[in-house]
Amino acid sequence: MGDDPARLYRLDGVAHIAGVINDEPQRCIRSMRRQQGMPLDERYVPYLQMARLYHLARLNDRWFRLDEPLVSAFVKRWRPETHIFHIPFGECTLTLQDVAYQLGLAVDGRYVSGCLTEFHLYIEGGRPAWVWFEELLGVVPPPSQVQKFAVNCTWFQETVRRFARAYIMMLLGTQLFADKSGNRIHIRWLPYAARLEEMGSYSWGSAALAWLYWCMCRVANRHVVKLAGPLQLLQSWIFWRFPRFRPAGYDTCSWPLASRWSGYSPSYSEKSPRVQSTRLRIDMLQPRDVSVVPVTFI
Repeated sequence: MGDDPARLYRLDGVAHIAGVINDEPQRCIRSMRRQQGMPLDERYVPYLQMARLYHLARLNDRWFRLDEPLVSAFVKRWRPETHIFHIPFGECTLTLQDVAYQLGLAVDGRYVSGCLTEFHLYIEGGRPAWVWFEELLGVVPPPSQVQKFAVNCTWFQETVRRFARAYIMMLLGTQLFADKSGNRIHIRWLPYAARLEEMGSYSWGSAALAWLYWCMCRVANRHVVKLAGPLQLLQSWIFWRFPRFRPAGYDTCSWPLASRWSGYSPSYSEKSPRVQSTRLRIDMLQPRDVSVVPVTFI
């Protein structure tokens, strides 16, 4: 760090929230939640199992609310340069094992790439993106439902009853790779939805973990207050690894582990005081407060 202590809170020229935590003690991030709570149609199950996204679809069946004060307190301790939470007694982070255990996602196989940036370059045969969209889903959304290459969630909800591909695109766009648009699904997932039989060969878990890391690095900036990404993974990991923060009444273990907290709804009646009290509780954590229960895969 040299002779300048202030550099501790400067990351790539951006002010880390930890550097001004005393000036903004009540700062609470806001989540961008797009989980739709859509009932799972049994006709989609074979396709979801083929794509190795069935457990994720089961999680989408029930709505969950993010405990924003709790997550805000952890974000304060997130270091973007190492992707690690700095806890008073040491360091910890989410791993691929956590992704597999919390969400039931595959963490081996081919890496997810290509469609995330300039996806139109990967369209088969050089066809325009919307032409391929119509071939796969049977219809093109009306202009009122489209903004550039993003489609409103409401359109997908109306279509999901007829097309398993639309359901999978909803899962990817809301559960794993949610962004801050809040109400649209990007059609960048077409190259994957087009080949359902190959979707199961991709490491969706590692891609989701990388996206969560990136989102937390962004919100560690004091000027960013909205957090996107697979937030169900983050909250479930906190509950599992830090039993002190678990809500009462959720003692039954289920698979994937994130389903254990279905229906959890934190109270925000006293949000600001709770932000400060949660940070204080993290500051007082001891090694005995962390769960290191090994995970056994069958």
